[in-house]
Amino acid sequence: MSSRSTVDILSPAGVEFQHVSPTLAALRLGNALALCGALCGMISALVLIVDIAALWWLMLVPAVIALLCLWLIPAQVRALRYALAETDFVIRRGVINRSLTMVPYGRIQYVDIHQGPVLRFMGIATIKLSTASAQTDATLSGVSVADAVGLRDVLAERGSAELMGL
Repeated sequence: MSSRSTVDILSPAGVEFQHVSPTLAALRLGNALALCGALCGMISALVLIVDIAALWWLMLVPAVIALLCLWLIPAQVRALRYALAETDFVIRRGVINRSLTMVPYGRIQYVDIHQGPVLRFMGIATIKLSTASAQTDATLSGVSVADAVGLRDVLAERGSAELMGL
């Protein structure tokens, strides 16, 4: 019989995680609720066109989706964290399916910061690390602009130093 360990395998020893901006939750919630509103409109149009009043129960679908999003999206954003460890850049994410991505500084080829008009308005950015591996999912959304600039500089510096073997 095995006992459950209290050790969290997604929290490496000596690594202090930083949270992303809570503004990301507001952005994602706005998108999800707008989609639910559009779905309500389409259901309403369908019910009015086919003239079957019994189909109004379909409005429960976007309502349930909206309620689920009101819980899940803020929880996902709270779970999204990053850290600058001694030898790796670490990203931890997930509420239901949790994951930990560790990118060694020596593998980082370049750091890409993306900020579209909505992200710029909200004061956040997305950082993507590119490595030689196509499988690496080192994308971090919702980082404040000031933190993104600092991360870009630190990651580029540490990546260059690791590549040169310093």
